[in-house]
Amino acid sequence: MDSEALKKYSSLHPKPAGLTLQYGTAGFRTKAEQLDHVMFRMGLLAVLRSRAVASTIGIMVTASHNPEEDNGVKLVDPLGEMLHASWEEYATQLANAEDHELQQTVTAICQKAAVNQHKDASVFIGRDTRPSSKKLSQSVIDGIFVLGGQYHDYGLVTTPQLHYMVCCQNTQGQYGKATLEGYYEKLSKAFTELIKQSSSSGESQKHLKIDCANGIGALKLSEMEPYLPKEVLIQLYNDGTKEKLNHLCGADFVKVHQKPPRGLDMKPNERCCSFDGDADRIIYYYQDATGLFHLIDGDKIATLISIFLKELLAKGGQTLKMAVVQTAYANGSSTRYLEETLKVPVHCVKTGVKHLHHKAQEFDIGVYFEANGHGTVLFSKAAETKIRQLAKEEKDNEKREAAKVLENMIDLINQTVGDAVSDMLVIEAILALKGLTVQQWDAVYTDLPNRLLKIQVADRRVIDTTDAERRAVTPPGLQEKIDALVKKYKLSRAFVRPSGTEDVVRIYAEADTQENADALAHEVSLAVYHLAGGKGAPPQP
Repeated sequence: MDSEALKKYSSLHPKPAGLTLQYGTAGFRTKAEQLDHVMFRMGLLAVLRSRAVASTIGIMVTASHNPEEDNGVKLVDPLGEMLHASWEEYATQLANAEDHELQQTVTAICQKAAVNQHKDASVFIGRDTRPSSKKLSQSVIDGIFVLGGQYHDYGLVTTPQLHYMVCCQNTQGQYGKATLEGYYEKLSKAFTELIKQSSSSGESQKHLKIDCANGIGALKLSEMEPYLPKEVLIQLYNDGTKEKLNHLCGADFVKVHQKPPRGLDMKPNERCCSFDGDADRIIYYYQDATGLFHLIDGDKIATLISIFLKELLAKGGQTLKMAVVQTAYANGSSTRYLEETLKVPVHCVKTGVKHLHHKAQEFDIGVYFEANGHGTVLFSKAAETKIRQLAKEEKDNEKREAAKVLENMIDLINQTVGDAVSDMLVIEAILALKGLTVQQWDAVYTDLPNRLLKIQVADRRVIDTTDAERRAVTPPGLQEKIDALVKKYKLSRAFVRPSGTEDVVRIYAEADTQENADALAHEVSLAVYHLAGGKGAPPQP
């Protein structure tokens, strides 16, 4: 390591005094002007990680659904998964080291993680459309350069596209070609094969309006359109030419506010969806004839995919083990429908994509979605091999056809991470093959009315949870109080959990009516306020 070069470049990317950041599920995220030193240092870290695992590592410059003035960075591990937990700790140490400690921090990481400084290093870089992203990705490149790493800058890409490229590169092309063209070709070929089977059920079925959150999704969907079959009629809204990223639009806005985004004119019963800012989440919705807004969230997307896969497995006479992974935020109706009607096992894990992804890897087929619309489907190596073999060799026509559809689903799904583009094509293919309207999909089950609240507290660490965050262990007496409150309402449940990023406690409640869900959420928020050190005035109903 050239310590003079490190010193010189580090002085070009100084750390602001008194700033400390934590690498979380979303990597680092804060105001863009505070991130220059972090980007430089994540360039350094990516080189170290690459040498430690002898593979290409990805760096994505994005703050996803945050406001346009924020930015962030996350690292992508060799198979397109999130950075290993032990390295999140190194990322935090490196980001917070004072300028004069940088050299020794790098050396300490090398020792702890047994990094051979003489090995080659390779890093793939991508960025979203934020005004600050280009300059910040240049800072990443400075970091890679100083430690002698090689890099390929993909420029503007969606987050899932970068995950995909990294996986392709490290599987020596087995997962696909590590180019944007390779991504478009693989997905569109699988999609085209799938919808060949569908009976063309009217033009309206093929029509889809997409809110692109004024982000990268619009650019990449426009690039992909020529690859898609003529029958696909998509209209892009909030394409970033006029308005600010994520402002009053995007999947997060629609999910939180339960209303359509600005800039998208909805007609009754039209199928619409929203991407988030970096296109790794998707939410569907429509307005019924009476003007009522209907949201179709990640739970319902997971259910649609599960219904479809279960039918295919039955048709193909396959005994593969399938399961759905959810978090405590999943609507109780979805869990009940999956377990009792569809007879598919459901597992609940802690909030955060890495927990869902990890659990889903335990099954032949693991479907996971967060209610916010981030999710995908994982196929085990053994399951994939078996399906591809049957698609080729099975003598029975019906079984072979079912295996072929499954094989195309495997190719259409981005298994590295939730991907709005891929998930949208999966959903559109399933709706076309099953001849379902958006209303019929929505009617599979009725969501229990629910309410999300947050309460400011002096210190979020006073609340500790267990049972996949569904029960509070501390402070004493809080869980007993919640249990007593839940007993007052029908079909009800409630839980509280500390935020991963700020001193607030998040409260979720559901019950048989909206009035009861609201009342329960309010009563639980009062209990949190009084027992967990609430700040400011007590919550009002």
